[in-house]
Amino acid sequence: MKRSLVLYLFILAILTNVFTYMFYSKEVAFEQNRYKKTTTKLKDSLNSVTTKLNEANYFSLEKNQNAQNYFDSGSSDKTIQFDKLIPAVTEKLFDLNTDPKGNPYVGQDQIGVNKFIINKVKVLNHRWIIADFSDGDIWGEVLLKYFVNDDESFSFEVNQSLLYQKH
Repeated sequence: MKRSLVLYLFILAILTNVFTYMFYSKEVAFEQNRYKKTTTKLKDSLNSVTTKLNEANYFSLEKNQNAQNYFDSGSSDKTIQFDKLIPAVTEKLFDLNTDPKGNPYVGQDQIGVNKFIINKVKVLNHRWIIADFSDGDIWGEVLLKYFVNDDESFSFEVNQSLLYQKH
């Protein structure tokens, strides 16, 4: 009786080990497969987002080589680096928000008690800027033309401005 009990326990231990081995080996294969699928999805998502970002930045001075070449005059003392130009133009537009009547380059007169100020700026190329503005209640966008003067100051000109309807 002791022999058959030991034999049954031995067979039970072997079966338990076989089933445990099969379970863990299949679990590892399953996890590896799941990891591979997840990384593939993430790479596809990353590629998709990168493509969308590149498409969104198509109209930007950072990605437009022709617009960048406009500032390269050939002489080293007249060359303007676009990566320093963009923050300088943006800062100049934001500085104009301090005007008591609002930013003069939103293309709209003050409607309510609050003045219109520029919130967001995107330099499209060597000549155009699009900006978002609001007075806290009414929102709009403006298309500006900008120029870099000989003394490296900036001048702006409102091309088109629009206000969105209040909801």
